[in-house]
Amino acid sequence: MCISFFFWVNIIAQKVYSVEYKNQAEVKVFVADYELKADLKVFRVKYQNQAGKNNGKWFFTKYPNQAKKKIYFVDYRNQADLTICFVDYPNQAGWRDKSKKHLFY
Repeated sequence: MCISFFFWVNIIAQKVYSVEYKNQAEVKVFVADYELKADLKVFRVKYQNQAGKNNGKWFFTKYPNQAKKKIYFVDYRNQADLTICFVDYPNQAGWRDKSKKHLFY
C-alpha cells in the first residue's frame, strides 16, 4: 500500500509545486491506493539536493517559481493525466507506465 509523503527531486522536472486550481496545472495527478494502479510510484524527498532524474523521486517546492512542473491533485482517476502512488522507500520509486514519462520532461 502507498502512503508515504517523502519525495525525491528531479533536476529536469521533478521539482513540483501543487497548485490550488486545475487551470494552473501542467499535469493533473490522481493518487491511487495501490502501486498496481499507478503509472508512477513516487517517493517524496525532504531536500532539493536529493533530486532524481524523472524517476519518481519528487521534491515539493514552497513556491511555484521554484518548480519545474506545476501539478494539481484531482479527485477522480478519469480526470488525471497521470496516476501516482506514494511509496515508503526511495528504491520503490519509478515508472510503471513509461509511455507517460514525457509528462515530466
